[in-house]
Amino acid sequence: MKVAIVGAGKLGLTVTEALLSGDNEVTLIDLDSDLLQRISAQMDLLTVASNGKNTSLSKELKIQSYNFLLAVTDNDELNMVICTLARKLGCPHVIARVRDPEHVGQLDFIKKTFGIDFIVNPDLTIAREIYKYLVEKYALSGGIFHSGKVSIVEFPAERLPVLFNQKIDEVSKMLEGMLVVAVSRNGKIIIPVGSTVIQEEDILYVLGEQEAADRLNELVQDKQTYTDLQRVMIAGGGKSGFYLAKLLSDFDISVKIIEIDKARCQYLSEHLDDVMVLHGDATDQSLLEEENIDEMDAFVSLTGFDEENLLLALLATQKNIEDVVAKVSRKSYAELIEKLGVDMALNPLEMTAAEILRFIQGSKHIIFSKVIQGQAEFIEIIARRPMPLFDAPISALKLPEDVLIAAIHRQGEPIIPQGDTVIQEGDQVIILSLLSQLPALEKLLQRKKWKVV
Repeated sequence: MKVAIVGAGKLGLTVTEALLSGDNEVTLIDLDSDLLQRISAQMDLLTVASNGKNTSLSKELKIQSYNFLLAVTDNDELNMVICTLARKLGCPHVIARVRDPEHVGQLDFIKKTFGIDFIVNPDLTIAREIYKYLVEKYALSGGIFHSGKVSIVEFPAERLPVLFNQKIDEVSKMLEGMLVVAVSRNGKIIIPVGSTVIQEEDILYVLGEQEAADRLNELVQDKQTYTDLQRVMIAGGGKSGFYLAKLLSDFDISVKIIEIDKARCQYLSEHLDDVMVLHGDATDQSLLEEENIDEMDAFVSLTGFDEENLLLALLATQKNIEDVVAKVSRKSYAELIEKLGVDMALNPLEMTAAEILRFIQGSKHIIFSKVIQGQAEFIEIIARRPMPLFDAPISALKLPEDVLIAAIHRQGEPIIPQGDTVIQEGDQVIILSLLSQLPALEKLLQRKKWKVV
């Protein structure tokens, strides 16, 4: 498959890395020739230092021979124009990043007018995930998700105390063949191994045949879907903070935003109803005290700096706030996040890259995709050669770390796989992977290159 990516920023590079892992042909276009030179020294791809809306360049590249064009520059309008020109020149599928709140209410019109197939908005994506976590308290709707004859149940371990201090191997026996496929612990999703021990504060994701999963769900779920969330403080009034504040305010939750930029505060005040906008530095502890941080039900840190978000999350956890959420884009901070005890840490780059990759793969072999807590993804695929899934038991497949084959549908019947299970061509395979393992997951999904028809 051939993909042209315009914009060598963080999102463009995240998608590029994942696509290259799946043995795709990628052309990366950006104005920064020095940046492209460094990238080409590390990755096997074609780089072009040019303006993405240059039609002469598109013609020279024969953009009509590409399967997809992805425009992810920092300018929404430029992304729209690039996509429109590429479509007019024959590129069959175009994707644009559009982030400005002014555009959100008219995305369908924009797609139709500019001929854009898919629009991604990292800020809105992360805001919706945080909203879902804070308000609904479930990463899966109602605590259970069905796919065919297999279901996934999400519940706090405290609802089933008999599991405390038990190893995963023992838990599977106690749950009659059901499988604990993921654990949420201290704000981090873990793909467990047999020796992983269940702790009291864990949230468990258990997979099994639908009938057994329904019985477990009845046993462990609280019938009340929504929380008594009333007061939320948001540090950072950027686009993510704006979207989240609007979602929460529309749900009649009292929201305070702390933003250091005075002009931005003015914008927020003019565009958000019933939201208190405070001009100040969110790392100023005296300001937080004055604004009664101790009385907040949740604290969300969405500034533009990972280090600041982590510092604020630490301050909030020390105040014993029930829910603390932080936006963190650097993978290297994963262990630090777990130690801080943050309830939820989200990486908008990984979440958006997953959205883009699933759209690119489309219906070729993806049946469904479901992201949990913004950190891991369940996908169900149709196993086709030459995917590296065949000819050996699962235990011998040398799967990447933090990637798990969770279930199989074979001729309509569910299989909870064991180590000696062998995947057959045509099986519908449910895979769980951390979003941080997107490149590794793409290798599993690798197929022969597509041709433009």
